[in-house]
Amino acid sequence: MDIREPDITGEDILVLADPLFNSNNVCIVTGAASGIGKATAVAAAANHLMTVGLDIDEAGGKATQKLAREMGGQMIFLETDLCDDDQIVHAVAEAAKLGNIRFLANIAGVQHIDAVENFPMEKYDFMQRLMLRAPFLLSKLCIPHIRQTDDGVGVIGNMASIHAHISTVNKSVYNITKFGLRALTQSIAAEGEGKIRSFTVSTGFVKTALALGQIPAQAEQRGITPEEVVRDVMMGSSRVKELMTPIEVANLFIFGFSRHARYLVAGDLMFDGGMVKTYAQK
Repeated sequence: MDIREPDITGEDILVLADPLFNSNNVCIVTGAASGIGKATAVAAAANHLMTVGLDIDEAGGKATQKLAREMGGQMIFLETDLCDDDQIVHAVAEAAKLGNIRFLANIAGVQHIDAVENFPMEKYDFMQRLMLRAPFLLSKLCIPHIRQTDDGVGVIGNMASIHAHISTVNKSVYNITKFGLRALTQSIAAEGEGKIRSFTVSTGFVKTALALGQIPAQAEQRGITPEEVVRDVMMGSSRVKELMTPIEVANLFIFGFSRHARYLVAGDLMFDGGMVKTYAQK
């Protein structure tokens, strides 16, 4: 099965008419150098938002910026270590200079495969800081900017996973952070008074470097071949036997940000091929 990350074309992007989708409004996207973050940054720019991509990978981030601009969008990239509070504060301050911060997509993430008893605590701390603390801090910093806009309207979208609903073996910290993002999402929405919405996106496996990178570790942990990991572990419980593409996930963020999703408050967009809701069925 080919899980190479596919190219993004203009015809793949969901473009919606929305009064807030204009270059006066800023959309911050983390993990913008690759995968879902890259696709979401490109899609946000294609929807006329002033997009600010954050990532520690400068080369990848610049490539995303180039692609977004080639498609007619506006995007800047800020090299940012999301484990460094000062760099996050700086990034948000720079983004605020470009317009009204209204949208935030917390997407950056990593994976480490290990059983609980073997899990390195330094990996635990890193994943917690990158995938839960950084989204919290970014939300904390962006919410005041949203409230200061003329109507106080904005949206924060968080990249969850099927692992925000079910816990699978050897992914304990990934499970913890994704469950935590759902709690953060609901907390933001509870305080948002209907004006600041928040939602999560939960998918199964997506054609990204993150998915590709975990195959060897899963094979070793489970004592099976890489091909069996893809067929039986990744796609075994899915009723759709094909991995999603990053732009398909990005389009969910665009929908969630738009006027069409005004009742999406603390909710979860689960597009997982039926993995969770049909999990016990064979």
